[in-house]
Amino acid sequence: MKTTQIRNSLILLLTAVIWGVAFVAQSVGMDYVGPFTFTCVRSLIGGLVLIPCIALLNRADGKNKKRMEADAGAKTPEEKRKERRLLLLGGICCGLALCAASCFQQFGIQYTTVGKAGFITAFYIIIVPVLSLFFGKKCGPQIWAGVALALGGLYFLCITESFRIGMGDILVFICALLFAAHILVIDYFTQYVDGVKMSCIQFFVCGIVSGIAMLLFEKPDLSAILAAWQPVLYAGVLSSGAGYTLQIIGQKGMNPTVASLILSLESVVSVLAGLLILGQTLSSREILGCVLMSAAIVLAQLPQKKPA
Repeated sequence: MKTTQIRNSLILLLTAVIWGVAFVAQSVGMDYVGPFTFTCVRSLIGGLVLIPCIALLNRADGKNKKRMEADAGAKTPEEKRKERRLLLLGGICCGLALCAASCFQQFGIQYTTVGKAGFITAFYIIIVPVLSLFFGKKCGPQIWAGVALALGGLYFLCITESFRIGMGDILVFICALLFAAHILVIDYFTQYVDGVKMSCIQFFVCGIVSGIAMLLFEKPDLSAILAAWQPVLYAGVLSSGAGYTLQIIGQKGMNPTVASLILSLESVVSVLAGLLILGQTLSSREILGCVLMSAAIVLAQLPQKKPA
């Protein structure tokens, strides 16, 4: 394995750890502020963190862009305006999807454990290829096998022996559906615009929309927000700002399947973090559900044979 691939693999592993531990920060944050307030503040912080990252990336890529533009010809003012409009539209669409998904996750994490929330959220890896069917993309047999395994995993994770499913599990499952839609929106727009810039816009859109909901449905208190500074800063600076930037850097030149498998370790880290930091444990039934979900995630990310 090349040195660059090893380095990028470690960067992606660090990203998975940051995102997995973020479930603890989200859970602890609910002891101080409401879901809309937490989502608002962390998103605005994430957007602010990305501004200097964009400046650094622009400086690093400046020479390459100038050389490419010289070879291909400079863009016309109309083309630049069209690109800016597309970037803004992509940021707004992604921000709305992220806001909906994040808020459902924040509400759900109040009523379920960190580990269960991590694994149920990871179900988006299975949902994405299934939703892709509506856009003309076919799923291979292993995807359907992954869906079957994931459904079995969700059954053992969420449904008790008395055949009841918790409110928190339902909310987090809706969050997984919304995150799948968020990924599909990102997949569409990143073909045409800068991914990091669009992410910065999406964080500000998410922060503004959740901020409106915060003012309408919650009573934001500055002292409570300051009391929650540790989980809020972790979620905003590391999970949102640094996590996304590390993902962009780590995925460069990596096999997408390998990258996805490494990032899916986020769900395993969330269980370990819940156990070590919050003392949350899983029953044997829930552990079986985690094992089935892990198998489904791995199966869904394995390379598929292309039809002849």
